Amino acid sequence: MTRTRTGARAAVAGAAAIALMLTGCAVGTGGGGGGGDDADYDSDAELSGELSVMGFSGVDEVATSRIEYAESELGDVEVELIEGDLDIQQFLSAVASGQPPELLYADRDQIGSLAARGAIIPLERCIDGEGIDMDQFRESAVGQVTLDGEVYGIPEFNQVQVTMANADLLAAAGVTIEAVNGSDREAMTAANRALMKSAGGTLSVIGVDSKLPEFLPLWTAAAGGSLISDDGRTAMLDSQEAIDSLTWAVGIYEDQGGFSAVKAFRDSADFFGEGNQFATNTLGAMPMEQWYINVLNEVSPDAPMAFDTVRTTEGEPIAFAGGSAWAIPSGTENAAAACRWARAMTSVDAWRAAADARLAVREEEGKPFTGILTGNTVADDEIRGMVTSGGEPWDSGIEAMYEANDNTVSMPANPADAEFEQAMQDAVNSVLNGEATPEEALAKAQETAQSALDEGWAKLEERDGE
Repeated sequence: MTRTRTGARAAVAGAAAIALMLTGCAVGTGGGGGGGDDADYDSDAELSGELSVMGFSGVDEVATSRIEYAESELGDVEVELIEGDLDIQQFLSAVASGQPPELLYADRDQIGSLAARGAIIPLERCIDGEGIDMDQFRESAVGQVTLDGEVYGIPEFNQVQVTMANADLLAAAGVTIEAVNGSDREAMTAANRALMKSAGGTLSVIGVDSKLPEFLPLWTAAAGGSLISDDGRTAMLDSQEAIDSLTWAVGIYEDQGGFSAVKAFRDSADFFGEGNQFATNTLGAMPMEQWYINVLNEVSPDAPMAFDTVRTTEGEPIAFAGGSAWAIPSGTENAAAACRWARAMTSVDAWRAAADARLAVREEEGKPFTGILTGNTVADDEIRGMVTSGGEPWDSGIEAMYEANDNTVSMPANPADAEFEQAMQDAVNSVLNGEATPEEALAKAQETAQSALDEGWAKLEERDGE
């Protein structure tokens, strides 16, 4: 039986907990953030007790069908979903006060710092005891939840980017989808100039939106670089690939009157409605997360769309993976049930149930089933075989989505992921606002990010040595 309630398990636990959050000190106990975990993980064991889940609530058939499956696997465990999005400070306070939820649902890029703080526990015993086959999960997804060789999360949904374009605007400008997929940056710059329309300094058509600041990691990876080393210890924000990618992507905006002009026009669009920028012929092309294909198909099925993967400068498909994961908080009172839930929710059986439920809804609505990206390669392959045709251009969009999902990269977990992200965002924004050159901004970000990484790793190693 599932219950929902609003708010955290406990109120903010006072000055001591707040101090822990602000200083970044460990909130768990024991090496590796174990928090006293003494659960008996056994896939055959009968479970009982309560399981409170923070950061997740079932809102559609994909969620509810998997919840039903997971509950059937948990037997007599009473599941309680804490309503609302994850509030990291609220969660850390609950852990510090000794009253954490039993299970946490978080973005994968939050796992590293939570693990470093000791707020969540390593999952080796959970994985072994429940027989979770980590080889089923995409390597890029597992990398995002692995800190210093320890897995701290079980990956769930996967999120990738796809090149989306207005086919009519492309044809009118005499350019193809290949000119805006990133494979040839000079061609993409030229296509942007051909696609954009401006009168008296006022944009009426955005040529290309290079999606800064959030997509700098994607563009850097597409150029063969990375913003951080594979072991998560060394910032590489001032690499030549990053500098070149930022310079080029900012130039896309400068050719259209600057980022502020593009952003103002972009923000005025009915992004989730039938008056979106593709349906109204006011955007030539942009990379965008795959879920937007469904939005467009729902609200503007007749929009003149064209799709491709994002491409590296060598012409190969690439996507920067994101997504969610299940983690077990330090000090949890029912780690065995938490582990069983994480295994069940990410299993092929659960995803099969979700796909069946979504397919039934889509058939009832007379609309195509476009698939679900799960992070589990076995489930992805099975669900891909259930996809139904929506005709062109939508079938091409789904094909691009799955090709992108097979060619993902990611940044590794690190103990300063929030500080690293902020340093990168600040650098890009300073360039977009004309306050610094790419070289200057990224050099400053490099120093800030490396300092945060050094401090984070030092605290982690100090705690592990206690």
